[in-house]
Amino acid sequence: MATLLLNADMGESFGSWSMGQDEAMMPFVDLANIACGFHAADPDTMRRTVQLAQRHQVTIGAHPAYPDLVGFGRRSLACSPAEIENMVLYQLGALDALCRAEGTKLSYVKPHGALYNDMMHQPEKLAAVMQAVARFDNRLPLMLMATKNNQAASELAQSFDLRLWFEAFADRAYDAEGFLVARSQSGAVYHDAMVIIEQARRIATGEPLIASDGQPLRLQADTLCVHGDNPESIAAVSAIRHMLTSLVRPAFE
Repeated sequence: MATLLLNADMGESFGSWSMGQDEAMMPFVDLANIACGFHAADPDTMRRTVQLAQRHQVTIGAHPAYPDLVGFGRRSLACSPAEIENMVLYQLGALDALCRAEGTKLSYVKPHGALYNDMMHQPEKLAAVMQAVARFDNRLPLMLMATKNNQAASELAQSFDLRLWFEAFADRAYDAEGFLVARSQSGAVYHDAMVIIEQARRIATGEPLIASDGQPLRLQADTLCVHGDNPESIAAVSAIRHMLTSLVRPAFE
């Protein structure tokens, strides 16, 4: 069984405003998606988060977004493909500079919030993000949502010579096509730790989830997104890490 990597959004504080529990979360994850200043973070926060990831030997990824500090990057903006390409390049460059200053490197890209959702539904925006990543460094994998059918995204990535990492979510409800149910709808976000852990187990083992229409949904994912905004969610992430470790068996067994 392939190991399902855990990823989490990190470094989303801004100035004196604190967001998340990065210190508690970092020991449990494999990948840290570090905010790049457009939806959250500032240069000091970004550099501290890079240092924290290094201390725990966690792989660093860029988490670029629309320029929307007030809305935390969760509002869709009417940006052209050229604007999206430029804003992603700008953010990758900023985080890459801080990684270089700490003697480490940027290893993948995961867009944030509304940009992430928009690119899954609007091919021209997905192409703009892929263009930015390819022009920055086409060796960097691009993380995007695992859906019921990943073929179109995979074919587009091939045209940019990019590698994709497909991502699933332990604490979000899915519709019949494998897209996330909008946060504005009731039940879109799970809060029960047992429900979250069970969904993580199903994704890790390839078992079907239950979509919002009640039908089974299978997702093929390389990585699982987890959130740690409070002590209860940190406990759930710890349990997911323990569960994933228990699923992996040594090759000689």
